[in-house]
Order: sequence, then structure tokens, then C-alpha cells
Amino acid sequence: MVEVKVPQKVLDGIIAVRDSGLTNMLDRPMVAKLARRMGFEEAAEWVRAEPKAYAEGVFHGFAPQEGH
Repeated sequence: MVEVKVPQKVLDGIIAVRDSGLTNMLDRPMVAKLARRMGFEEAAEWVRAEPKAYAEGVFHGFAPQEGH
């Protein structure tokens, strides 16, 4: 599989949550909640709106979309 392409702001939020170590990245609702608390609103909304793509990204990686 290939990495899931996301806007840079979404990627930044996901990385911030991951690097915080505050939750298991499989806990999607908590990832969204933490992203929002950290000021990554776009990431929080994307994680909520795209559960399938988020799960694929957790297992296969995330990458920035071209041009973003």
C-alpha cells in the first residue's frame, strides 16, 4: 500500500498528536480531540470525517499532498 496523501495542515496535526504520546493513534476520537486542543482544527475535522483514510494512514503512513 501507499501512504495516504493529506493536506500539510492535517499532517502537521497528526504528527503533533503522535509525537505528544498522549494517546494510541488507533483511538481516532481521542486523536481528533487532542488535535483540536493543540490548535489543529483542520486535522481534527479530517480525522473525524475520514475514518477509513485515517485508519489506512495509521498502518501505511501519511504524506503531504502535492501542492499543499
